[in-house]
Amino acid sequence: MTESLEMYLETISLLHEKNRVTRVTDIAKSLSVSKPSVHVALHELERRGFIQHESYGEVFLTPAGKEASAAIRERHYTLTAFLRDDLGVPPDIAEKDACRIEHVISEETMARIALRCRR
Repeated sequence: MTESLEMYLETISLLHEKNRVTRVTDIAKSLSVSKPSVHVALHELERRGFIQHESYGEVFLTPAGKEASAAIRERHYTLTAFLRDDLGVPPDIAEKDACRIEHVISEETMARIALRCRR
């Protein structure tokens, strides 16, 4: 999955958790992108089986979407904690850096960081 699609999936998950209802407008505002860009991404996420989207309605995560977004959010949380707690990076910078790193880090490196954070 591309970094962009992961960002959309993570955003949908966070918005749903916060608002219980997720719409195209909410996603566009959260990511600072246009509504047409959101529609393109939603179409691809729906094609891959991660979401269901009602025309002019809500966006829902499928079970596969919930699983994928949970994994993405866990990587983000773990990387933020590692950067902040183990490396002493200021929290705001750790958060921003984790958001960028989470999409490109290898599974092997992520697994090692996760092990270190569990100690």
